[in-house]
Amino acid sequence: MARRIAAGAAYGGGSIGLLGAAAAGVLLAEVQLAKRQVGGGTAPVPPSADGRYGVAFTGPADPLRLGLLGDSTAAGQGVRRAGQTPGALLASGLAAVSERPVDLRNVAQPGARSDDLERQVSLLLADPARTPDVCVIMIGANDVTHRMPATQSVRCLTTAVRRLRTAGAEVVVGTCPDLGTIEPVYQPLRWMARRVSRQLAAAQTIGSVEQGGRTVSLGDLLGPEFEANPRELFGPDNYHPSAEGYATAAMALLPTLCAVLGLWPETDRLDGARREDMLPVAKAASQAAKEAGTEVTGARAPWALLKHRRRRRLPPATEPHPHPHPEMHGEAGGSTRVERRPGTGTDTSPRHA
Repeated sequence: MARRIAAGAAYGGGSIGLLGAAAAGVLLAEVQLAKRQVGGGTAPVPPSADGRYGVAFTGPADPLRLGLLGDSTAAGQGVRRAGQTPGALLASGLAAVSERPVDLRNVAQPGARSDDLERQVSLLLADPARTPDVCVIMIGANDVTHRMPATQSVRCLTTAVRRLRTAGAEVVVGTCPDLGTIEPVYQPLRWMARRVSRQLAAAQTIGSVEQGGRTVSLGDLLGPEFEANPRELFGPDNYHPSAEGYATAAMALLPTLCAVLGLWPETDRLDGARREDMLPVAKAASQAAKEAGTEVTGARAPWALLKHRRRRRLPPATEPHPHPHPEMHGEAGGSTRVERRPGTGTDTSPRHA
């Protein structure tokens, strides 16, 4: 299914429905019930996290430029402090690893679907002198909940990745999260939400890596942590992540962000002890969608290399420093390699996230 969606997006195919009419009818009552419960609380407006991070590393080297695009998850809706947003967490972590200041600009829009990426990319690329060094895109949940055709969703994403790569920016895509983890969603809607989310995430992976981007599966990243502490890892509206939830997602994205900039050790050597293997790209994308924290990146066509990368604990959250450049505060292909990142924090055991 992911291969069909990606092909339809690439070659202009029509809509590929992920839910049949019969299934949609059966699930209608469940959808209405979930709508009354999800978002029952009030999520605060995302705080602006734009600015400079890691000012202690100021030196002769120019600051790295980080751009964030996507929906409310990328914007950080659900938390009240700028330092708790995923953009601030990633910028702080990137500054610590690179030992260089990082200028963050976040143009993500709460409620955005993939068709809003064209506008967001245009904002980031408006000034050629300030093209980001690397961009993170987190998108897909609203595409599913608003029943946006999957082919259109993937086509918009791949176009955005291509524009950013053409401009010289590296791109990391956090694929569609597993909506089956949302607490008020009951069976059978929970099973269907998980299936649709994973199919879209796999198709996003195929389309993104073909354009030279890397992807990290957000999937059911909260996994056991969410099951044990749903009130802690989800915000007051029971839909958007809390500060702890955003930190969990940022820890999965940070190693890929560092690797794409050459700041993280990489090797193409397969390690059998870590269950590394080669798969066709479509199978690699499907595997990544099933296992949260899995990275997929270009290697040698048409295969995918599966690897595991350990996550590191994020540095203490910091607030952005005012940036001297006013433009910072404007409107806010080959084959693939897959890296699965087990563990959290500084844990070096081979357990999965």
